[in-house]
Amino acid sequence: MPEYRIINLDLLVLDSHNPRLPKSKHGSSEQEILKYMLIDSSLIELMLAIGENDFFPGEQLLVVPVAEDTYKVVEGNRRLSALKILNNPALAEVHTSKIEKVLAETTFRPTEIPCLVFDSESEIHNYLGYRHITGIKEWKLLEKARYLYGLKIEKFSDLSLNEAAREIAKMIGSKTPYVKRVLVGFKVYKIIEDEDFFQITDLNDTTFYFNYIADSLNKSNIAAILLGVNLDASDPLAAINIDNLRIWAEWLFQRNKEGKTRIIGDSYDLRDLNTILGHTEAKVAFMDSGYSLERALELTNPSDNQFVSFIRKSVDSLMEADRIVLKVSSFTEITKDDLKQIQSLAKRINRTILEREDEENDN
Repeated sequence: MPEYRIINLDLLVLDSHNPRLPKSKHGSSEQEILKYMLIDSSLIELMLAIGENDFFPGEQLLVVPVAEDTYKVVEGNRRLSALKILNNPALAEVHTSKIEKVLAETTFRPTEIPCLVFDSESEIHNYLGYRHITGIKEWKLLEKARYLYGLKIEKFSDLSLNEAAREIAKMIGSKTPYVKRVLVGFKVYKIIEDEDFFQITDLNDTTFYFNYIADSLNKSNIAAILLGVNLDASDPLAAINIDNLRIWAEWLFQRNKEGKTRIIGDSYDLRDLNTILGHTEAKVAFMDSGYSLERALELTNPSDNQFVSFIRKSVDSLMEADRIVLKVSSFTEITKDDLKQIQSLAKRINRTILEREDEENDN
């Protein structure tokens, strides 16, 4: 059982392999970690909260002893970073003016920190598995993936992928297919990382969206054709094609002169891309002839996809109108008539859809 202790701030050190840190930051010095945390982790707001309200005793840091009178913080590195800078602002290399403002507006500078001391990191991992993967304090998906992959290497390296996924799923209270997809996705990510992110401008381990991989693995044509992954195989990455993986990454991350990528990466675009890759003519048009996603999709089923496209564009336009409606100074009668027509058309289209569904159910 962990032991509750109050430990002086000077005896607590950051975990330089914290899953919140990108791989490029692993093993970094305390000052480098603090700089990254300040830039990426909303540390200013956390410093302000602690400085105004003191350190909440219920949010103990989870630590392990690493030397005499020294403890590594395995859980709570953001809070430890905030505490260190509050007490020693000279550690900060960025946001110095914001930090000065926090110091001027707050009074608490906690140095005696409530901690739970564990005998080993593995004891903490079982707790973190639930808390951060399926619990109330979720990590970002790449952080989850890095943590789960670390569990597989550390605890289940002798098991097959399916067996390891099953054991990890039991540990964290999740489902085996989800864990397996994340583990495979992280291996795909590591390949991209090893390829130096295909030299795509500004793409690195801090700007990469891991959810694009996870979502793509849920789309059979994207997974097979571009990622080269077969989740049902004993070795899902046996047929991976680096050239096609490069194409996938470029479509999602490489920006043109207007700052736009060929595919946005949301569920709509990935769904449409999956449909296109399953249709010979549309696939050639998109991959070889430079067709836009929307234009290539029309080749798969013109009427159906045009209808979906029109509806989606209408929703997008109405959402934009709703966003600025409070700023509009006056409304014309023409606008009011247009809104009535939109309402009437929406009801008519919906009525047609419901009638078609009733006919299909009767048959």
